[in-house]
This record gives sequence, C-alpha cells and structure tokens, in this order.
Amino acid sequence: MTSESTVTSENTVQSTVIPEDVLIILPVRDTVLFPGVVLPIAVTGKQALAAAQEAVRTQRRVGLVLQSDPAEEPGVDQLHRVGTAASIVRFVTAPDGTHHLIAQGEQRFTVLDYVSRDPFLVARIEPHKEPPVTDREVEARGLTLRERAIEASQLLPQAPGELVNAIRAIESIPTLADIVASFMDLKATEKQEILATFDLKERLDRVLALLNRRIEVLKVSRQIDERTREAFDERQKEAVLRERLHQIQKELGEGGGGAEAEDLKKQIADAKMPPEAEEQAQRELARLERMPEGAAEYSMTRNYLDWLIAMPWSKLDPEQLDIERARRILDEDHYGLEKVKRRILEFLAVRKLNPEGRSPILCFVGPPGVGKTSLGQSIAKALGLKFRRVSLGGVHDEAEIRGHRRTYIGSLPGNIVQAVRKAGTRNPVLMLDEVDKLSASYQGDPFSALLEVLDPEQNNTFRDNYLAVPFDLSKVLFIGTANVLDSIPPPLRDRMEVIELGGYTEEEKMQIARRYLLARQLIANGLTAEQIKISDDALRKVIADYTREAGVRNLERQIGALLRNSAVAIASGKATSISIDVAEVTAILGAPRFENDVALRTSVPGVATGLAWTPAGGDILFIESSRVKGTGKLILTGQLGDVMKESAQTAVTLVKSQADRLGIDPAALDNCDLHIHVPAGAIPKDGPSAGVAMATSLASLLSKRTVRSDVAMTGEISLRGVVLPVGGIKEKCVAAARAGIRIVILPARNRRDLEDIPESVRNKLEFVWAERIEDVLARALEDGSAQRAAA
Repeated sequence: MTSESTVTSENTVQSTVIPEDVLIILPVRDTVLFPGVVLPIAVTGKQALAAAQEAVRTQRRVGLVLQSDPAEEPGVDQLHRVGTAASIVRFVTAPDGTHHLIAQGEQRFTVLDYVSRDPFLVARIEPHKEPPVTDREVEARGLTLRERAIEASQLLPQAPGELVNAIRAIESIPTLADIVASFMDLKATEKQEILATFDLKERLDRVLALLNRRIEVLKVSRQIDERTREAFDERQKEAVLRERLHQIQKELGEGGGGAEAEDLKKQIADAKMPPEAEEQAQRELARLERMPEGAAEYSMTRNYLDWLIAMPWSKLDPEQLDIERARRILDEDHYGLEKVKRRILEFLAVRKLNPEGRSPILCFVGPPGVGKTSLGQSIAKALGLKFRRVSLGGVHDEAEIRGHRRTYIGSLPGNIVQAVRKAGTRNPVLMLDEVDKLSASYQGDPFSALLEVLDPEQNNTFRDNYLAVPFDLSKVLFIGTANVLDSIPPPLRDRMEVIELGGYTEEEKMQIARRYLLARQLIANGLTAEQIKISDDALRKVIADYTREAGVRNLERQIGALLRNSAVAIASGKATSISIDVAEVTAILGAPRFENDVALRTSVPGVATGLAWTPAGGDILFIESSRVKGTGKLILTGQLGDVMKESAQTAVTLVKSQADRLGIDPAALDNCDLHIHVPAGAIPKDGPSAGVAMATSLASLLSKRTVRSDVAMTGEISLRGVVLPVGGIKEKCVAAARAGIRIVILPARNRRDLEDIPESVRNKLEFVWAERIEDVLARALEDGSAQRAAA
C-alpha cells in the first residue's frame, strides 16, 4: 500500500509541473535584461503585478519582454517577440506603494504564442541555447571586445577598480557580450536589437561598433574635463596666491588692496566732486574693496573710478580778458574777417563786464579753408584757455555724444566728456568741428544728443551715460563749425549764434599768402626767406590761374609745390638762393588750370553768365539756349534740380509773353523746341537764383542779340517779370570779380547786402539794381535796349 501511495503521490506532483516551454510573461518599460545580468525591475500595471506575485508565490521563472508601446496594460501586439527568462531574486514593495523586483537573467527566448491573457500573460516559448564557441573568428572578436571593454572602463569617471578584474574574469564570450551591452549607455531599443541577435558573431560585431563609438565619446569628454580642471586649477592657484600676497602685504604694511583703497579715497577727496558724484564714487569704491582682483567686473569698476577722479569737477583756468591783447592776437593770426573779429571782441567785452553770464554758442559757417578752425584756436589763445577739438564728421551714433552705458565691456564716456577730461579744466574752448556732417541712424540721433550739450539752461547738469552723474558744462565755451546750415535741424540751429565766413577776395588771398602761408611752407620745407623769394606777380598768377576756391588750402598746396621744386636745387648745391617770378610759376606748376572764358562763352546769342553759390564759395554759371524745329517743347539738361527746372519754365513763359516787345514772332515759337543747357553737366544744380539768367539767355537767343561778355547776373524771376531777391550775394560778387566780370546785375531788394561785399570787390564792379526783367535786358543785351512795357 505504501509503495502504491508513493507512486500515486509522485504521479500527482508530476501532473502539476508546468512545462519548460511555458512562461509567465512580465512586460517591462525602458529596461532590457540580458542573460547573466542582475537588474532591479519596476513593476507597473495590474497584469505585471499579478504576474510577479504569481511567480514569487510559485517560485517560477518569468519572461521579461520589452514593451514597444509604453502603455500601462499593453496588448500582446505591443510586446517584442524576444525576451529573457529570469528568476526572481527578491520582490520589494516600497513605502510609497510601488513594487520592484530584482531579477537575474538566465536565457534568451522567442515567444511562439500566448496561451493565457488573464489575469496575466502566459506564453509558450522557444528557448535559445548558446552553442559552444569553436569558431576562431568568434574567439578573436571576443578577445577584442574584452580589450575594448577594459579600455572603456578605464575611461569612465570614478570607475571602481574591481570592474577591470571582473571583466577579465568572464570566460564565456556570449556572457561577456551581454554584460558589456547591458552596462553601456544605450537606448532600450538598441539593447533590444542586441538581445534579439541570436547569431553570436553578428552580436559581437554590433556590440563592438557601439562600444567603439562610446569610447570615442568618453575620450573627448575626458579631454574636456582635463582642460576644464587645468583652467580651474590655474584660477584657483592664482586666487590662493593673491590672497597669500594680500595677507603678507597686510602683515608687512606694504601695498595691497588696503593701501590701494586708501589711495583711491584720498584721490576722491582731492577731486572735490559734487555731493552726488562723490556719493557714487564712494559706493563704487566700497564695491571694489569687496571684489577680488580676478573678478570680471574689477577692471570695469576701477576704470570707472579713474574716470570720476580724473574729471575736472572744480578746476577752472583764469581767463585773460584783455581786449587789446585779444585784438592783436586775432589780427596776427587772421587777415580780414573784420565782422567775425568784431563779434569775438564783443563777446570778450561782455565776458569781462559780466563774468557770471552765460557764454553764447558760436557757430562759424563758411566754405572749406576760410579759417573756421583756426579762429577757434585764436579765441582760446586770446582768452588764455585750453583748446580741444571734437570732430563730428561722420558721427552717426548717439553714444558718441552721450557715452556708452557701463553694461557693455569697453564702455567709454562720450566725446564731449573725453575732451573736457583731456583739457583738464572745466572751462576750455571746445570746438565741435563739422556739425553739419552728423547723421542719424538706428543707433540714435546725435543731433538730438547735442541739444542738451548746447543749451545753457540744461548743460549745467549734463548727464553722460557712462559717468551716470551730472557734470557742469556751463563754463565750457562751445564753438561749432559747418560748411552749410541746411543739414542742421532747426532746434539745434536755434541754440547757436551763426557767424558766416565768406570766401576771400584775390587781394585778401594775396595778403594771406604773403603773411601766413609762405612763412608756414618755408618752415615745413626747411627753407628760409633768404633762400627763396616769390614775387607778388607770381603769387597773383598762382591765385588767378591755378586755384579757384573760397578758402586758401589749395593755394597753400601750390605754394608748397613751388618751394619743394626750389628745395631740390638748393639741397643739391646747384643754387644758394632762388627767385620765383611769373615765368617760373608756369615752368614749375605747368599750364594754367583755370582761364577766363567768359568772353568766349558769350560771343553768340543765347549764352548768358549767371552767378551761383556753392558750399565752396561763389562761382560763375553759364546758361546756354538753343532753338530747333519741333512742336514747342522745352528741353532741360545739365542735371538741374526741381526748383531750377521750374525757373526755366517760368523764364520761357515770361519771354513768350513779351515776344512782341522783344521783336520775336510768336507764331515761330510754336514750330520750334527750346533747349536750355547748363554746362558742367556732371554737377547737380538747383535753386531759383538762375531765373534772371535763363530769361536773359532766351531773350538773347530769340531776339538774336548777344549778351555782353562783362555782365553777370543773379536773381529769381516771376511770371510778371519781377526780379526777386536771392542769397549768397557776397560770395557771388567775389566770384564775379575773380572771373573778370565788370558789371553785376542784382535784385534791387538785395541792396541791403552791399555792405557785406568787401571794399576791394566793390571797387572792381559796377552794380546794376534791377526791379524787373526789363532793367536786366536793358543792360545785358548788346544792341538796343528793352523798354519797360507800359503798365
């Protein structure tokens, strides 16, 4: 009985054993377990928890399969087909209610089909047994994998020393491949691909490729770490050394931050800053004392303190308000310019009587080379004050005037504050050169920034963006220079007292050349007055035939050319002294560059001589008219502006309306085209002042009477024949005298400008004051005279 019972019992046990090809399936997310590896696994989902609990209760193996979809309750179509059979070492429920198990991988398998799905997955599997390694290629790959794995473990930061020994102790090549793949930083999908690779040779190749890529990444990472550590160690070493040096100097009572701070405190006290500026300086000094010298802001803060200390907060130079001395200095430095000198002396006289009064903002306007900048230097010399020049030409950034904020590396104050610091006094003469060359851009409007600088009501608290504290500019004597006023905005122009400087006459140029230019060029070329003598006739020829300008810069260049040519003969020993006359001028400078072509231009009907104003001074302007067969059109050439084109149309209409009086057949005008051309076509021209000359040119053409060669004219014309006033009379008359004109026809309403014309020019010219076009034609046309039409 006993034996039968035993057999029955054994048979019962045998009947409850589950076959090896059936496993409880435990789905896992983001984790792949390889055979021979022990890993903690998080259990999520009801099915997975039920599967784990059943496996623990029955002490059965489970099949760990990676989910292809991270759903909490995946279906069988959301699981990979290849997994790992594993035994559960331990099952843990954490205090927060989560469940974990520690599983040891044993064998790969492939899911054939699922035999149960509730309450957990059960599948029939096909286990994969690793074949014995007999292939030499596999052995070679295994050896390479071991070496590369050891190399990778040595590159890992803070890798345990036992790791290399553990890798060496693994004898099985498949186990080595699985362990290396398990511990590499790979995505779960990449590990699943390795797990699903049953061919050992292919699996080794795949693991080796991934391991080699990882080794290269580790090498680069180690290089970066080493460089970072070296840089950090160097800075740490520098900081330690600086701190030790500071302590040593402190013990010895030498140098150090404390001594530097005390020195800065003394300098701040000596600077005699206003309360707001001194408070700011003390605040920045306190920050500097707490800041290590190696800090990025240390140099910026120290530089800012240096600027605050260097500013002349309370330094004022004494002014020399001797009127006669100032008159003598101005006469020595400049010839002519009587109106300008008178205004400067008036300013000095008012300054002497009222020292606390506000200084006017002077602005010298005139063509290049007439002495605007040198006048500013003479004013500073007469007052005994420092002179600084701020070039504004091409400035298009507001920060150039108001400074950069200290948030930027390399920030500096604006040009105004920099110039005051260089002058070292709070009352220098500051010349703002080329104010008209400023331009606005996306970086701001410098014109607007100058409004505060040049406003006496505001500039006593001028706040530069860099200094960030008010600075008093009310004692600075600002002098601006410009070639034209058109580009200066009206608000800025209103803050300045404009003093116009016209072009020089031939006699003035002669005196300037003899008194100043020749002496300056003698020094520049290393010559003496005894070695070189230039006659007055030679200088006049240079002025008349080789220069045509309002100023004297080109004249000085031509004088320099004469002296340099003579210096060659003296330096080579061929001569000890040289005299230059008219003949030598032509031999040295070549053929004359300018000639008097007025007579040639006006020898035929239809050509009139006008007078024009340019930024470089006055000039003569020829108006040429011609008639061809056509339909009554008007053709305008010579790069004329809109205003000048309208003047031409007005002149045509005016001449047509007076055709009967001028002896012109009105019917003939309908069968012809009129062409008005202004030579020098490459130069843009505009303005209304050529209207009289255009009407005269057309009248000359259609009446077949030439215009007198010694007559030039200017003025705006109206449809009623009224001659309207224009500007630039002084410059135009100077140009007429220079060109050999004898008679100048001007608008009668410009008679007030006669006193501005230099006396030497007035003596050369005959002035005709015209109220209507008939007055112009009466003096301009050669034969006959146009009678004024009856009212």
